[in-house]
Amino acid sequence: MRSFAFNVAYWALSIVYCLAAAFAALAPGRRATSWIIRRYVRRMVQAMALFAGIRLQVRGKERLPQGGFIVASKHQSWGDGFATYDQFDDLAFVTGDHLEKFPLLGTVLTKLGAIVVNSCGGHTARAALKERAADAHREGRKILIYPEGHLAKVGEKFRYRSGVWHMYRDFDMPVVPLATNLGLFWPQESSRKTPGTATLEFLEPLPTGLPKDEFLARLEAAIEGKTAELIAEATGRPVSPAVQVPTPHEVVLAAASA
Repeated sequence: MRSFAFNVAYWALSIVYCLAAAFAALAPGRRATSWIIRRYVRRMVQAMALFAGIRLQVRGKERLPQGGFIVASKHQSWGDGFATYDQFDDLAFVTGDHLEKFPLLGTVLTKLGAIVVNSCGGHTARAALKERAADAHREGRKILIYPEGHLAKVGEKFRYRSGVWHMYRDFDMPVVPLATNLGLFWPQESSRKTPGTATLEFLEPLPTGLPKDEFLARLEAAIEGKTAELIAEATGRPVSPAVQVPTPHEVVLAAASA
């Protein structure tokens, strides 16, 4: 019953606020659109608590550096974006082009200054990421990216892509790893929700200037290690290291080379 109530609230809020944001996108600048989306996100987080019984606790905000930085987050739930966006006044975010399939949403994403890239990756996606992220960097905005580029099940992980390192290197910005166990309560895109207290935890920022391999290794170890701890904390049982699964693109490449 809780899941049904939340799903009704989810679609009602999404339709109302996205229509309002689409109309606001006709106005000059992005202030009006951003104002609406921030309230949409806040109402969604409130609906998660009220209808689905999913409450959020946030740890580690005192670790956030001053000025611009990149948040690199674990991604196990469709709710991750709402939960993280709600922690900042003005956040640019990297998202796949799959969101543009929803009517009017492409216009809203453009107005928000979202960094929309091809979900399949490759050189074109990397170039788009660099160009659009540079726009956000010039505006002094904080940037959210999911390094795996995919929604993972609890206990799974995808290969960490290099896009986050390219932004880190090009913009000389610290990267803040973000661990979460929200996937326990709102798994991936599932309509089923489980009541409980989910945790977001901002970890120690990675300093600028690290070489690529060291940076990616430290980022993955921080996110996956703390995510496993948060899952164990919420479930009361030990969690095995996350199992890496291939992306659809990697499966196709493997099949082609066989």
